[in-house]
Amino acid sequence: MTKNQISLPSPLRRSGALPTKKVATRYWVTLGALILASLAFAYGFLALDNPMPPGSAGFWRIAELRGTAVITMAVVAVAQTVATVSFQTVTNNRIITPSIMGFDSLFVAVQTASVYLLGAVGVVAMQGVPQFIFQVAVMVALSVALYGWLLSGKLGNIQIMLLVGIIIGAGLGSVSAFMQRMLTPSEFDILTARLFGSVSNADASYFPIAIPLVIIASAFLIGSSKRLNVVALGRDTTMNLGINHRREVMKTLFFVSILIAVSTALIGPLTFFGFLAAMLSYQLADTYDHRYVFPMSILTGFVVLSGAYFVMKHVFYAQGVVGIIIELVGGTAFLIFVLRKGRL
Repeated sequence: MTKNQISLPSPLRRSGALPTKKVATRYWVTLGALILASLAFAYGFLALDNPMPPGSAGFWRIAELRGTAVITMAVVAVAQTVATVSFQTVTNNRIITPSIMGFDSLFVAVQTASVYLLGAVGVVAMQGVPQFIFQVAVMVALSVALYGWLLSGKLGNIQIMLLVGIIIGAGLGSVSAFMQRMLTPSEFDILTARLFGSVSNADASYFPIAIPLVIIASAFLIGSSKRLNVVALGRDTTMNLGINHRREVMKTLFFVSILIAVSTALIGPLTFFGFLAAMLSYQLADTYDHRYVFPMSILTGFVVLSGAYFVMKHVFYAQGVVGIIIELVGGTAFLIFVLRKGRL
């Protein structure tokens, strides 16, 4: 390359394909391996240790019951990964996640307040389709109000929005901690079980609401991959290329808030999961083009989540919280990739 040539980012340099044939081959092989791993974990979760003979009516009945957990993991994987990749793009930061805006803290505050005001029956009172819709609506409404306020006007910018989100999250966390100290030991134990992100928190009755919301929001973000490629170049470049940067950011953050709200209300907070899947997908895809990053992130997220549950259930015989496994795998993978490539 001569001194007068300009090195464009890969999404603009090769808008129709992956950068090189070697990268393309590695991408499709990795994607195929992730598809096979996803199918293997899903089948193992449904069929392994099934006490009924394969193919019998009892076998399929038990598999159907376990299918609720598999569907939940698929919905959460799509919601968390698509939202995290999109959020990191519009904020131009590969470290932070949407949880920095206080979604997890808001969920904890709502659950804690219900137990604090209603006692142990508060957890039951916050379950069911109406309560699920209420939690999603509150999270989305507050986030949209926050975006509209902080991103409007001449002085509005994403950095201030992130700072205010951190402060709000810390404030809600302090209020929740105060109310938790006022609970009885039995009420605190019941609340603690609800506050950990777990597939067992989900209910099949939530699916008619959760699945359409996730499909619509993720379809919009994936369909906006080319625009997100441009937004990733920064505000000035985006405006020079004829795209309204603020409008694109607002639309993206709106659908991100829907995805994170649905995921959090469905199973509880999973702070590290979205970051882990996004980080791995960028490393495995070896491109910044969202048309290739999104599929890789979704499959990576499902493999990580289903694999963690599979290991917890069939290796450690504990179907509890998978946060420990995800944290361990995520931290190890982060160090390996960073030390090997020297970058995120």
